[in-house]
Amino acid sequence: MKPTFPLAMVGLAAGTLLVGCGDDAASKPNIAIGPPASTTQNVSQLILDAYGIGEDAYSTYQEGFGAALDGVQDGNIDVSIGILGLPSGSIENLQAASGDARLIGLSDAAIDYLETHSAYRRFTIPAGSYAFQEEDVDTVTAYAVLVGSTDTIGEELGYELARLMHEHAEENTHAQSAFMTLENALNGSEGLPIHPGAKRYYEEQGLTVTNPVAELGDIEEKREFILGTGSQGGTYYPLGGEMATIWNRYLDEQNFTNIETGASIENLVSIRDGRMDLGMTVHAPAQDAVAGQGEFEGAQVDNVAFIGHIYPEVIQIVSREGSDFTSFDDLVN
Repeated sequence: MKPTFPLAMVGLAAGTLLVGCGDDAASKPNIAIGPPASTTQNVSQLILDAYGIGEDAYSTYQEGFGAALDGVQDGNIDVSIGILGLPSGSIENLQAASGDARLIGLSDAAIDYLETHSAYRRFTIPAGSYAFQEEDVDTVTAYAVLVGSTDTIGEELGYELARLMHEHAEENTHAQSAFMTLENALNGSEGLPIHPGAKRYYEEQGLTVTNPVAELGDIEEKREFILGTGSQGGTYYPLGGEMATIWNRYLDEQNFTNIETGASIENLVSIRDGRMDLGMTVHAPAQDAVAGQGEFEGAQVDNVAFIGHIYPEVIQIVSREGSDFTSFDDLVN
């Protein structure tokens, strides 16, 4: 029996796979692999590689979450891979619209592959996480975290951002805000430098912080700050909007604006290049950015610091009961 981890104990990145019902079961499935230059595309490729599925077995669509879900609902897209929270409102909406949503688990071999080739780890979605889900589903998970620029986020501001996101989490109406607790605060921080302001706050709350402390640059005095989130159909954009609203409510000297982006990788690159002050990201690409590896080989991000864990994201695979698609094994040549 596979271990089940309580959601409150986990904080990673939830890739969500949504499968629709195509009209021609014999044709190659249309797979939405996420927006260009996104972590979703990396996760999509890992899943396909785990099953040994070649590019000739499917057609690729680079859709954001909202457009992909519309395609799944109307049958134009067979499979949509995204990174969303648990439970995902998008999946609940799909069930409400179609009435036949179905979670599909990853195979043990695929999970082993993902654990070996990425920072994702085995996770079990408990039965009842969705109204239509009757059994536990095995998959993998990662962490969504908040990072900030060491060129524009000073120590006091970093302290306040960490404090407000935890002490006023109950004012955040998004479901995923329930995971912004001190118990989870350092989830996803492994391998990342921590912002000195955030470190001071967490240590005041009795947490032990072992991360290297980020060195701040010559902080630019400014009032307007940009928070990079994700696509409007995903979790980052609305949740980031709630976070920005709370910061604006309590910080009189600064103003925060959340913007729609391609999510993790775009946010990290934008912070590196000085176009963004804060970003929401899966912890794995943040580790790659700091180390200058993977997508960031030769393009290291050396001005980013961990501020806090946001919520767990779990790779979920959702099909529709009327679909011939029941597993990625169906696509193996």
